[in-house]
Amino acid sequence: MPDLLEKMSPCVRFFTPEICVADAYKYLPPLLQKRGIDEKTSIASLDAVVCTVNVLDEEVYGLYQNAARKRMRKRDIDDWPIVACSLLLNCPIWTEDADFFGSGVAIWTTDRVELYLEK
Repeated sequence: MPDLLEKMSPCVRFFTPEICVADAYKYLPPLLQKRGIDEKTSIASLDAVVCTVNVLDEEVYGLYQNAARKRMRKRDIDDWPIVACSLLLNCPIWTEDADFFGSGVAIWTTDRVELYLEK
């Protein structure tokens, strides 16, 4: 996905709530280490991705917390910040996480993004 982000970054802006960045730095290095990728390499890759993405503080998207929680209450309620950012920015969510399907916001999976870019 980093190659796809890099390819798209000149014409598309990416946003994520700060909680997603924090979670990525917390959980991704140990997962990659289990797959034989050392921590320095995984952190460097994550740093590159984070440089491509606009990180939003909760004070920016917090006004949409109630609406986002309502949409995610029968799914993974902890994902509300992502939905709140989508509502704030009126933009789709790029994810492979099925918890977002049926949340009332547009969802793009990587294969759909790739199809779109073929144009």
